[in-house]
Amino acid sequence: MLLLTDPQDKETVLALYMNQRWWPVEDVVKTADPSRDGLISVQTFGERIVLFVLNYIIFGMPEGNSANDAFFLPHSATECAKILWRNGEAVAFYSVKMKGSLCDGTTSQCYLLPVLDTIFVQRKYRRGGLGMKMLHDFCQSFKTEDALGISCPISAAMYQVCLKYLQTYPEEQKRLWEVEAPGDWSQRVNIWLKIQMESSLSGRHGIHS
Repeated sequence: MLLLTDPQDKETVLALYMNQRWWPVEDVVKTADPSRDGLISVQTFGERIVLFVLNYIIFGMPEGNSANDAFFLPHSATECAKILWRNGEAVAFYSVKMKGSLCDGTTSQCYLLPVLDTIFVQRKYRRGGLGMKMLHDFCQSFKTEDALGISCPISAAMYQVCLKYLQTYPEEQKRLWEVEAPGDWSQRVNIWLKIQMESSLSGRHGIHS
């Protein structure tokens, strides 16, 4: 795949060359299919291209410069992911490391629980509840699992999403963990307890300041 960058800013991608023509980045993440709405699993090659553009080009370059964000590498061809479509545009996505899948290509270790690995919402669609919508979808997709993970480190913005979600769905408070691969018990921190502890510490500092 060829990328056309802005001559004034080499980190800004303007277009991609596919199927013997150049496509503006904003056109790659749009569809004329009216049935494509909501969260849809990534299955086709075209959807993999959209995922690549969302993750590596839109997020990784022009929008991935916030201290509250973490950088994600392009996903493998077998990565389990869902794209959130709205009004014919791919506005967000999340990806999952499945329980039993290899942690990476250099080890035989496998994930011990499903892990929400990456999550991203285009900046213009943020503060609309889409992060919480995707987190809820992730949790509902694995109802029978006793524990679910979110890859460490969790960004400050994602912690806010987790706080709101766990306040809304308190039954999930014991099930959601911040994890490092492969996710055994020594590599897990309960997210709700961590939020409560940090809130308590902040309150103490406020009293003594």
